[in-house]
Amino acid sequence: MYCAEPFTIEPVKIISPHNNESRETPDLSPRAATVSTSFINSVCGLTLSKDEISALLNKMCHSSRPSKTSDDLLDVEIPITRADVLHQADIMEDAAIAYGFNNLPRHFPSVSHGVAAALPINKLADIVRSEAAMAGWTEVMPLILCSHDENYAWLNKADDNKAVRLQNPKTAEYQIVRTSLLPGLLKTIRENRKHAVPMKIFEVSDIGVKDEELERRSRNVRYFAAAWYGKSSGFEQVHGLLDRVMLMLRSAVITRDAELEKGKMTGYFIEEIEDSTYLPGHAAAIYLQLKGQSAVKVGIFGILHPKVLKHFDLPFPTSTLELNLEHFM
Repeated sequence: MYCAEPFTIEPVKIISPHNNESRETPDLSPRAATVSTSFINSVCGLTLSKDEISALLNKMCHSSRPSKTSDDLLDVEIPITRADVLHQADIMEDAAIAYGFNNLPRHFPSVSHGVAAALPINKLADIVRSEAAMAGWTEVMPLILCSHDENYAWLNKADDNKAVRLQNPKTAEYQIVRTSLLPGLLKTIRENRKHAVPMKIFEVSDIGVKDEELERRSRNVRYFAAAWYGKSSGFEQVHGLLDRVMLMLRSAVITRDAELEKGKMTGYFIEEIEDSTYLPGHAAAIYLQLKGQSAVKVGIFGILHPKVLKHFDLPFPTSTLELNLEHFM
């Protein structure tokens, strides 16, 4: 409106002596693009010819004509006023607008069928989550990032080089992707120490570990963990929760050593182990055995070591359970 002829744009020639290059700006020439007529018809549910689609695009200020190199393509010139057109999907949308949304077929042609369903691991996690909640435990959702010390030193563990590290962490509290759900549970209890005891909390979520065989060099693993915090150790409480979860997963307890050795039974069993995170003589590993296969360690539970409780500022005994759900798929 400030030009001699209002509402006009005039090009300016820029001369650059340093590189002997000159150019005119702004460049008002339209952008060239190609679009598939079969793509437009398939998405819109139409059977229009190339000329009919060209006429629709011309109504939307495009300059369109059938391509000379392909029977399916259209050569489209996009005006500079249409900076929103980036892909042939945007051109397809313009064709649909010109045709009229209300005029499009109301039922999309049935050319393919798909049924939506939850991922098996998510369905399994929901089942475990529901059973733990119905047993009287409270679900928590801590952050997946934690500090290196919380994941290793505070649990009396050495660095196994399995954790995914952040390159430039903003704070010391978020340095790595957790390889265990226990730090999050213990920090949740620490921040709620003023509440009445006992506390019974659980979490069903992912941990992250390195995996050099994958393209992304890491993978997620779905875990289930629970913690009992009170004036007594609560070892029998987490053991009872383990039995309930295993019963729900249709994994019976294996107690007969003879059938265990032959590998004829399907179920789980526990064995006492020594783990630095837990009180000596008060921890057990959980093994899952499928029929005809050797037993696999899937989890651990026990009473936490006093040093671990001191690191997380917990004055009362705490028992935890951690289970890898991937083995039940």
